[in-house]
Amino acid sequence: MTEKLSDATRGPLLDPLFQTGWTLLGDRDAIIKTYKFNTFVDAFGWMTRAAIWAEKWNHHPEWSNIYNKVTVVLTTHDVGGVSSQDAKLARKFDSLV
Repeated sequence: MTEKLSDATRGPLLDPLFQTGWTLLGDRDAIIKTYKFNTFVDAFGWMTRAAIWAEKWNHHPEWSNIYNKVTVVLTTHDVGGVSSQDAKLARKFDSLV
């Protein structure tokens, strides 16, 4: 079962993500990143690829798309905060750019 990250596991899993542009969302236990693409089609194509992985892993982002930008918020609602599933999905999303 997925669990909320403990203080001991939080740093090792999240610190590498912070170096790639992910940040903590100020008002809740979640991580956020905005990806910028050349065009709307590039952004939407990335969202499609990302959605396939999210569905495969049954872990779905909160996201929005405005023209060439996609903002992604990851948190695990079932545990009330960031879990290892969020870190895993964030790494996958970064690899798709």
